[in-house]
Amino acid sequence: MQADYRPDVIENAAQTWWQQHQTFRATEDTSKEKFYCLSMFPYPSGQLHMGHVRNYTIGDVISRYQRMLGKNVLQPMGWDAFGLPAENAALKHQVPPAEWTYKNIDYMRAQLQRLGLAYDWDREIATCKPDYYRWEQWLFVRLFKKGLVYNKTAAVNWDPVDQTVLANEQVIDGRGWRSGALVERREIPQWFMKITDYAEDLRDDLQQLSGWPEQVKTMQANWIGRSEGVQITFAVADSEEDLAVYTTRPDTLMGVSYLAIAAEHPLALRMAETNAQLQQFIEECKKTDTTEAALETAEKKGMATGVSVIHPVSGERIPVWVANFVLMGYGTGAVMSVPAHDQRDFEFAQKYDLPIRQVIEPTDDSELDLQHNAFTEKGRLVNSSQFTGLTSAEAFDAIADELTKQNKGERQVNYRLRDWGVSRQRYWGTPIPIIYCERCGAVPVPEADLPVLLPEDVVVDGSGSPIKSMPEFYQCDCPECGKPARRETDTFDTFFESSWYYARFTSADNHEAMLDQRADYWLPVDQYIGGIEHAVLHLLYARFFHKLLRDEGLVSGDEPFKNLLTQGMVLKDGAKMSKSKGNTVDPQALIDEYGADTARLFMMFAAPPEMSLEWSDNAVEGANRFLKRLWRSVHEHTEKGVVKDKNLTDLSEAATDLRRLAHQTLTKVGDDLGRRHTFNTAIAAVMELMNGLSKFTEQDTQARAVRQEVLELVVLMLAPITPHICHALWTQLGYDKAVIDAQWPEVDAEALKQDKTELMIQVNGKLRSKLMVDVNAQQADIEPLAIADENVQRYIDGKTIRKVILVPGRLINIVVG
Repeated sequence: MQADYRPDVIENAAQTWWQQHQTFRATEDTSKEKFYCLSMFPYPSGQLHMGHVRNYTIGDVISRYQRMLGKNVLQPMGWDAFGLPAENAALKHQVPPAEWTYKNIDYMRAQLQRLGLAYDWDREIATCKPDYYRWEQWLFVRLFKKGLVYNKTAAVNWDPVDQTVLANEQVIDGRGWRSGALVERREIPQWFMKITDYAEDLRDDLQQLSGWPEQVKTMQANWIGRSEGVQITFAVADSEEDLAVYTTRPDTLMGVSYLAIAAEHPLALRMAETNAQLQQFIEECKKTDTTEAALETAEKKGMATGVSVIHPVSGERIPVWVANFVLMGYGTGAVMSVPAHDQRDFEFAQKYDLPIRQVIEPTDDSELDLQHNAFTEKGRLVNSSQFTGLTSAEAFDAIADELTKQNKGERQVNYRLRDWGVSRQRYWGTPIPIIYCERCGAVPVPEADLPVLLPEDVVVDGSGSPIKSMPEFYQCDCPECGKPARRETDTFDTFFESSWYYARFTSADNHEAMLDQRADYWLPVDQYIGGIEHAVLHLLYARFFHKLLRDEGLVSGDEPFKNLLTQGMVLKDGAKMSKSKGNTVDPQALIDEYGADTARLFMMFAAPPEMSLEWSDNAVEGANRFLKRLWRSVHEHTEKGVVKDKNLTDLSEAATDLRRLAHQTLTKVGDDLGRRHTFNTAIAAVMELMNGLSKFTEQDTQARAVRQEVLELVVLMLAPITPHICHALWTQLGYDKAVIDAQWPEVDAEALKQDKTELMIQVNGKLRSKLMVDVNAQQADIEPLAIADENVQRYIDGKTIRKVILVPGRLINIVVG
């Protein structure tokens, strides 16, 4: 064994051994308990960042630990390879997006391999390859035939820089999440998936996810947004039309002073045909951001339509206004406005001098100030005709029953969730498998003609998707009538690809089916790891996809991910690492200088996985010093020979104490790695054990046996975290079988037994000293020792001892007066 720790040599040797022995190749083995560990796959941007290193090391530690428990482990890796960044980079570097993407994949794969991550590379997938995306086209066709996807013209968030539609979740503070450009509202044809058909399942099945952070489940529940209310019909005055509105507060019905409709509402558009001012206002509304956050903070604007509706109870004529805060895609595109009891309606009414009618009063001592603010709490009805005097809860039922009886309303359960718009107007994505025929309409591409291939040798010039100007791509014949037709040139939202990759890993080499029986063996994912920023977008879509796959008979079970770990960010100088801030650290440079094990050890030691990690050069160097120290300890021990037949009986007190510390550490580390995922405390415990070993100076045969055992336990406990150095040290400690194939060690219950225990000595409840006593000592034996303690004497001298209280194994309290 070389005396110096050489990570470059050690890590290359370990990785070569793993590759030669196909160590991480996963096969289905029903005789073992399976464990599927998955980290959210990366976008191939060109190089890893420290967030990647942390995320993937967390998953690797969990995977390797579960393997040591004897489980059949699958840990795959792939690439979320479609998307706008590749297109933008291709434009910048004047290369096709495919060329840029595949080059980056090759480079980043090598970086991941350099970290020693235990991936089954035989299952690698890239979402931009036809053997992957053909199956989502295949699924889309099946869903089209079932009516779960549809096309409609809709108001959308349009990013003028990226030239594409954004989902509401992709708009942040009114700007595109990629470009940062101010988002506009446009009306264009879009493909939608009926995620709303699964809203109830998505909400209710959150109860199955006991292994998910409560924060994430709450975020999803809020996004789905179940509500119970009443849909109310308002007759349009002087016509045969009706306007339907949905409200969760039917108790405020008698306070309605106007109805607000969306700019895209058919009634608004019809009235604008003869009203130039209204037409101009509608055009202005189209340029505003459609996200709820933006609508909440934007200036409330409106214009009267000149139309009135009839109140379903009072018969009063109520004006209808077009308002910029109402969206056609939400509910019916119309809302009843109660200014006295809704703050947004209150502000609008004040601005346009509309009536503000109180119909709810507080049931407690709350003060009303309807001159300045709405009263939004529930209470007791006033000024509400026959419903006056009822509580809000009583009025909900009474008004709902009355409207139902008159056929002017009905109870409804609604969801905040809206159907998922999956069309994107950019090139680098999966082609949507639809053909447009003037005679037959929208026709799905026949399954035999899939995949619809995306041309890869293209020039991206920033003027829009190149396939929109490629007749060789979009010109085709209708598969139903044979007439000339036009292929869809929109591509799928990239969340489409990332919503089912977890399942494809189980059947990645199947070219005849999307999934096969192996999916039932591996799924659900036992441990999923990724950032909290994906709590709504990716995780909700993946859960939706799993239910679609379930209903197609492709997977079993309701949920894709059994347990979820959301890791924190990597910070430097208190800020998230980013190129724009100039505070990044190159993982490759770190590995080149210190080795992969140092990078892994630092990442796992610096903070609990769910917390943000503050970068520290000193801490990195400290991690490296610890590995050098471990290497040196094994070297010094094995230079004197390996102890194969350990005699661990009749040990000295120091040796017994060291063994006890070792097995206490093993107990803690097993719990930290397996249940708590607090890798930092596990590492700290191992470091404490190494400190204990360094203080152990005995050198007789039994002492060397204890030292051998302790070093073996240290190597086994660190093997999931720093696998390369442990691979080498395990061999040096005398083992022929590689440490990767070793089982997690068992705790020796005998070693944990203690002959002595430490008691706290209190005087009148305050800690004054400590005392080591035999574990079986009785109060009669302990009491005189405690009283005689030198420090205790200072507090009891000259005082009367009233009583002595012993709490066995914990403390003895001397009460004096």
